[in-house]
Amino acid sequence: MRHHVAGRKLGRSMGNRQALRKNLITQLLKYDRIKTTEAKAKAIRGDAEKLVTLAKRGDLHARRLAAARLNEPEVVKKLFEELAPRYQDRAGGYTRILHLGPRLGDGAQIVLLELVE
Repeated sequence: MRHHVAGRKLGRSMGNRQALRKNLITQLLKYDRIKTTEAKAKAIRGDAEKLVTLAKRGDLHARRLAAARLNEPEVVKKLFEELAPRYQDRAGGYTRILHLGPRLGDGAQIVLLELVE
């Protein structure tokens, strides 16, 4: 039994899973919305929200922590200069999941994960 075991494996090895999560979070913050499977969206949703909360602090240490968790320096810059001020008055709940229906190939549930306005 998996009592109190955090995280989702997503059918991948540890390194592959870490790379997938980093890429998905980077793309979400870069484009404000991504289309992916429901399992992947739920797996990265919390990490993306924690990064926005981290960016609201705005100090150098927060910027370095965010840079370690994202792949592109431009996305880190966008996170601190555009997204953090946008959500300054919001206490949480920066993302939204909209269900789009099953994928034709394998029937996996496809969702739109987006940052709220």
